[in-house]
Amino acid sequence: MAETDKRMRIVIMGAAGRDFHNFNTVYRSNPNYKVVAFTASQIPEIAGRSYPASLSGDLYPQGIPIVEEKELAGLIRTRNIDRVIFAYSDLSHAEVMHKASIVLASGADFSFLGPQRTMLQARVPVIACCAVRTGCGKSQVTQWLSRLLKNTA
Repeated sequence: MAETDKRMRIVIMGAAGRDFHNFNTVYRSNPNYKVVAFTASQIPEIAGRSYPASLSGDLYPQGIPIVEEKELAGLIRTRNIDRVIFAYSDLSHAEVMHKASIVLASGADFSFLGPQRTMLQARVPVIACCAVRTGCGKSQVTQWLSRLLKNTA
């Protein structure tokens, strides 16, 4: 851990979806952790931006940087990262384990968050819109379905 800050230092690997959800449900208000960065690998031009301070909560008044995933090994070493959380789902087992090997060789733990820690409770019926990978059209289908349900309500 960092010498001056005893919080566990986290990087969340993601694709601008599950990674942000994991942050909001587990880390956003937890003073035991410091999310140092998110990584980006699939969404064009997202690296170099920040997860906004307005969504990050009181522990992150400057927001959280989003860095290129290819910078992960250096980030782990230079920022004393303790754990990397993997938070996207459209890779093969071999690809995930390759990323895990990079993380472990760089000195950090590699892990996933399970559904019990990240699932939201709903008071209304829920419809899930899922797909096998980024860019399949989930957002467009969700928008269409939302309009359809609002028009029939």
